[in-house]
Amino acid sequence: MEFAKDIESFNTDEAIAELKLLALEILRHDGLYHAGDNPEISDADYDALRRRNLAIEQKFPDLIRENSPSKRVGFAALDKFEKIAHSIPMLSLSNAFNDEDVFEFGKKIARFLKTSSVPVLTAEPKIDGLSLSLRYENGKLVSAGTRGDGATGENVTHNAKTISNIPLVLAGKNIPQIVEIRGEVYMTNEAFTKLNERMVAEGKPTYVNPRNTAAGSLRQLDSAVTAKRPLKFFAYAWGEMSEMPSTTQMGMVEKMRDWGFSINPLMQVFDNTQDLLKHYYKIDEERAGLGYDIDGVVYKVNDLALQARLGFIARSPRWAIAHKFAAEKAWTVLKEIEIQVGRTGALTPVARLEPITVGGVVVTNATLHNGDYIAGIGNDGEPIRDGVDLRVGDHVMIQRAGDVIPQILSADLDKRDAMSKPFEFPTVCPHCGSKAVREINPISGKQDSIMRCTGGLICPAQATERLKHFVGRKAYDIDGLGDKQVEALYADGTITNAADIFTLRERDAKNLKRLKDRDGWGATSVKKLFEAIDDKRNIELRRFIFGLGIRHVGEGTAKDLAVSYGSIEGFTQAMKQVAQGSVEAREELIGIDGIGVAVTDALQSFFSEKHNLDVYDALLEQVKPIAPEAVMADTPVAGKTVVFTGALEKMTRDEAKAMAERLGAKVSGSVSKKTDLLVAGPGAGSKLKKAQDLGIETLDEDGWLELVR
Repeated sequence: MEFAKDIESFNTDEAIAELKLLALEILRHDGLYHAGDNPEISDADYDALRRRNLAIEQKFPDLIRENSPSKRVGFAALDKFEKIAHSIPMLSLSNAFNDEDVFEFGKKIARFLKTSSVPVLTAEPKIDGLSLSLRYENGKLVSAGTRGDGATGENVTHNAKTISNIPLVLAGKNIPQIVEIRGEVYMTNEAFTKLNERMVAEGKPTYVNPRNTAAGSLRQLDSAVTAKRPLKFFAYAWGEMSEMPSTTQMGMVEKMRDWGFSINPLMQVFDNTQDLLKHYYKIDEERAGLGYDIDGVVYKVNDLALQARLGFIARSPRWAIAHKFAAEKAWTVLKEIEIQVGRTGALTPVARLEPITVGGVVVTNATLHNGDYIAGIGNDGEPIRDGVDLRVGDHVMIQRAGDVIPQILSADLDKRDAMSKPFEFPTVCPHCGSKAVREINPISGKQDSIMRCTGGLICPAQATERLKHFVGRKAYDIDGLGDKQVEALYADGTITNAADIFTLRERDAKNLKRLKDRDGWGATSVKKLFEAIDDKRNIELRRFIFGLGIRHVGEGTAKDLAVSYGSIEGFTQAMKQVAQGSVEAREELIGIDGIGVAVTDALQSFFSEKHNLDVYDALLEQVKPIAPEAVMADTPVAGKTVVFTGALEKMTRDEAKAMAERLGAKVSGSVSKKTDLLVAGPGAGSKLKKAQDLGIETLDEDGWLELVR
């Protein structure tokens, strides 16, 4: 992935703007990969986004955002499972994409340890599956959790117990009292093929690939379904251990084998980088015959004492790295460019391709991002693909890496039809005919690359997408209202807004043609739908806010708003005051940690629209949002507004924020007269100076910990 502007030339405003955009974009891709099992960019592009984010933070340490991707691992746990806290966080790995990256990895380790050579390293295949942590107490399996956001995952204990090669009781003697084994759940290619053959025989849709199928199988609410799926588990790491049975990475993995776990037979130890890379290329050559999917090779420092010295940086350990395989490419024909309209009005082009098999997967679609991308123009006006545009009928090279939606790399101009014409991106919405415009980004002041429909509530595409968002898994999660049902019920006027969902049973009883009598429905399915709707009349405040589908208000922002305002009454009153132009209410909103101008403007715009308020008030007549869990009130910081700045050394910014909120404090991202306390770590800059100028109490990290102890 290429970026137009060099970070070294950034000023403060440019850094703030890009960090904001990177945080939102990375969070979106995290959601697609971890929660939806449906990523849309390559691993290389994803890592490029993270590397750029980290580089900007290193140059501007005082601008590190509270929701920075560098502080987050994975993605938030799905709410359909109970949560399970990891006693030791499950971290992800940094990536290497070529030999030079691997050599540099070794050099960094040597420099950190102040040695002349790279220490002994292990190398093992990187399984393309779903991370799982298994906790054993007194030798017996007591819990199993997915990685989730690294600190909290999904409790899938019952499902994990159905996987044949996960021991319920550890083998051998002298087993530590507490043992946490971590590894990857996967499905073999043979098992995946047989599963799809069975689905075809039963007249059911087939699955896309082994990784997503394994992830979906482990996340079944009914463990009987998981038991029917041929899942496997490779062990390769650990979490909490009451005592360590070995002093090396290899020794620990061999001990896991002794306890009854399957370990990868290709794992080896190497004392130099050249042999390490030879093993990588050997595995790359042989991976087609392994029988399971891998997407790289993982290298780790073998000596556990050295691992402890090396420690961690950002979201990953210094002592490990994943060397990814090259992306797979193929040529095909661009048959059509289709414009889709999302809930916020964004017009998104999608390439419809002549079906082509890439890496064992049939590819029919590719992402095209926006009109500039089609025209061969980058985000900042720079040429991409050497400035070559994309046209219907072109022979195009597509790239697929892992499970991401493929992207188009180039077009073969020699095969282009002389009569072909450049694609004209629509200036009106294809669904409602309203004008489509490119807005000015309120953060950067630049014109957005995304075209948006201005039709708003009159646009049927936006309306249906908002309803899909409302009933989706991360918002209200209403079983029985899938995309097709929402589209059909909106098309015939049965459901036109969110509030209509909760009056559906009452209105249906008065209709001559009942819902149960319509095509695709029946008495049983309608009964279950009504029960599912009633089950969501009491819903967490953060889900209620997220379900509104307000632009820029994602899950994290919705949670911050819920915690800050504390109740639906507090939130409603504040938002209506903001909409009415209250300067004080707007400043209070912007001051919430993680909330900026873009979010504030979006909330003000939403609550200034009468139709939105009508639906909002009607919705509150049907549902009762539940306030966040009560926090401690009898603490030294209860009711105070706290700002954290600089680089905290004994805890992450997220940990500090969670601690403060748990103790009854509000965490703000900016210093103002309402700030009661500023906690400053190394590198604190403008916020510390402003706090001192305002006479606000300031503490260092040790002082904060002493205060709240």
